[in-house]
Amino acid sequence: MDAIIWNVRSVNTMQAFERLITMHRKHHFEFIGIREPMQQSHKMERYRARIGLAQAVVNVSNKIWAFIDEIFEVTILYNMTQQLTLRLTHTETHVELILTLVYAKCDRIERIELWDSLYAMASDMTVPWLVGGNFNVIYDEEEKFGGLPVSLIEVDNFRHYINTCNLTNLGLKGSIFTW
Repeated sequence: MDAIIWNVRSVNTMQAFERLITMHRKHHFEFIGIREPMQQSHKMERYRARIGLAQAVVNVSNKIWAFIDEIFEVTILYNMTQQLTLRLTHTETHVELILTLVYAKCDRIERIELWDSLYAMASDMTVPWLVGGNFNVIYDEEEKFGGLPVSLIEVDNFRHYINTCNLTNLGLKGSIFTW
């Protein structure tokens, strides 16, 4: 599956949506996940139509948008403030994939709900699972550039949950920052 998960920080900023359309035309994404669209959810349909993918889902906090190709049957498994988890079933091959898009709270305590929900899902996971998004915490101190000092408690918590959920960092392609 060709996909992009992008913390766009407003689909109207710096021609971000036009950049997304250009990338989609080049790569023919079957899935597009956007965090921080900074648009009212009722405008999502207009964006979906411009992208040209058949389906769209928004999470309860309107911080996560997902656009999905018609080749997938979509089931919403979890629609929470910090995450949106979808089961994508390929309509021709019947292969299933679980996809979790994350936009985590900045506060360490508020992220515990996210970690607990991911841990609960991981304990029952029997199909391929892709988790992507903005966790608002770093895995390694070397990822930090400027700003306030790193909280080692937050780093340790993140590492613990990533390891406990048996997740692997696939890395990224492009700039580590989108703004």
